[in-house]
Amino acid sequence: MKEIIISGKGICKTFSGKGVKNQVLNHIDADIYKGDFTVIMGASGSGKSTFLYCLSGMDRITDGRVFYRGEEISSYHERRMAKLRSEEFGFVFQQSHLISNLTLFENVAVAGYISGRTKAGGVRRKADELLRQMKIEKAGSRLPGEVSGGEAQRAAIARAMIHEPVIMFADEPTGALNRRNTEEVLDLLTALNLDGQSIIMVTHDLRAAVRGNRIIYLEDGKNVGELTLTPFIKSASRERESRLNAWLADLEW
Repeated sequence: MKEIIISGKGICKTFSGKGVKNQVLNHIDADIYKGDFTVIMGASGSGKSTFLYCLSGMDRITDGRVFYRGEEISSYHERRMAKLRSEEFGFVFQQSHLISNLTLFENVAVAGYISGRTKAGGVRRKADELLRQMKIEKAGSRLPGEVSGGEAQRAAIARAMIHEPVIMFADEPTGALNRRNTEEVLDLLTALNLDGQSIIMVTHDLRAAVRGNRIIYLEDGKNVGELTLTPFIKSASRERESRLNAWLADLEW
């Protein structure tokens, strides 16, 4: 039986402003399993990113409970939550959010120093290793503005991996990339997952979604469907895409 690594029970999230309340998440239940590549899909405004942020503690829930490895974390105070995020969670967003005046290597290494989980010499070795793994070692001495969007995003993935996170949270990580760079980044994420990295990714892109082995579909802030697939194999991607397309069509995506 798979280990539940993070779990949401009755998650609600309401935003208030100018006397109006907008309920974005409406009593969502979902279990996330260790080693899975979990994909969160849904139409624009369905609450995908908000759900991701609530699971990761980047956003506070209005009601419900979030558990990580069996312990409720939704009641953590901000300092304790920030410590958990920095030590055990990794984050990749649509934009790389690299520090513009630091090289790619420095961006990755700084995250390692901040986490405090590895000694200084080990951080530099790990950063070099990750840049090689992401196939951007030759660009390590360049600034973010001197590399392509794909290279910057691969550096962002390396930065997220420097402290060996238990879970990587990815919010539309290929949303700003062209087709070639999208495939390269997805290949890297797939390889990480096949090596055991747990990933939770929000996407609206079918090409990205097929990389997951579990798809959660949100509609109007509710979990309305889930699909389980086998681990991704590129040679079977067309068949996999057809199955996912048919499932999404049934959900009127």
